[in-house]
Amino acid sequence: MTDDPPNPALLPAGLSDLLPPEAAREAALVEAMMSVFASHGYERVKPPLLEFEEGLLTGSGAALADQTFRLMDPVSQRMMGLRADTTPQVARIAATRLRDVPRPLRLSYAGQVLRVRGTQIAPERQLPQLGVELIGVDSAEADAEAAALGVEALAAVGIADVALDITLPAMSPALLDAAGLEGTARSRLARALDRKDAAEVARLAELAGPPAIFLTALLAAAGPTDRALEALRAAPLPDGPRRIADNAAEVIAALRRRLPELRITLDPVEFRGFRYHTGVAFTLYGPGRTGELGRGGRYVSGEEPATGLSLYPDAALRAAPLSASPDRVFLPAGHDPAAAAVLRSAGYVTVAALSAADTARGLGCTHELRGANAVPLTEE
Repeated sequence: MTDDPPNPALLPAGLSDLLPPEAAREAALVEAMMSVFASHGYERVKPPLLEFEEGLLTGSGAALADQTFRLMDPVSQRMMGLRADTTPQVARIAATRLRDVPRPLRLSYAGQVLRVRGTQIAPERQLPQLGVELIGVDSAEADAEAAALGVEALAAVGIADVALDITLPAMSPALLDAAGLEGTARSRLARALDRKDAAEVARLAELAGPPAIFLTALLAAAGPTDRALEALRAAPLPDGPRRIADNAAEVIAALRRRLPELRITLDPVEFRGFRYHTGVAFTLYGPGRTGELGRGGRYVSGEEPATGLSLYPDAALRAAPLSASPDRVFLPAGHDPAAAAVLRSAGYVTVAALSAADTARGLGCTHELRGANAVPLTEE
């Protein structure tokens, strides 16, 4: 018995082909959102897919080491990494190739990323990603600009009623530091926070004492921003956590000035998934069950303050309304090329016959060129 030949259509787990018309929809969606970034002064960069791992996995890239594919470069005999996120690459470009460009530096990007593992909710390992990085300024207005750009870019592709969830990934570690928690006690409390186990957080925080005890009230305050901000103001926080809380209030105020109708929630103690963020972080959610459409927040780019946003075109593709496909016009043999060019300039897609066997319906056309006009196909 011989083994069956491999199926050429079989792809590794987490990888897939994007077929017509979805591939064209995704490309158009990406360019529409990139146009929004460009209109706000963000200039496009294009980092390589692969880099030497010592450059790719330093700074903010170190948090992505376990998600990075590695391979040996046959030319240099050095190890390379295949990017799992584009933000660290943009940080490298800003710190090296663009180090002498005046700040603040506004950069945008679009491309593919590949990760070692997906998740149960999102098993895809190759993902399209686009976003912006605002480098060289540390202010609430900068954080608000990055988040607001995401809302505007999603609106440009028809995704309205977006919600913004703000988190403070540095708050919980700062309170645990201030309480002097280390070792097993710290790990257990951090695990309870991660699981949102309110009873266990209350029990462990009570044992740890102030200021860890404030975690109980902050965990319960997650939700609408006014309630969460009131809980932060009421808690007698140490200096470090107090600065984090005050900065969150400033960012939310700046966002409300820009987008007064935006729905904003705040979770003061959430820290999952934001391993390189140093200040306010945020997630954009679409209406219904569309899930996460993007993430962003404050981080350190090299030695510079920075804030940024990454949007996920695959998720946006699921959330965006379907647009009407352009009419396809069948061009029979011997057609007038000038007439066909006029139709294309008017927004039609033209499909030329290449043999006598080609037909309008067989090529998926809705119209046929007759003389100089696109004539709809009649129902048979």
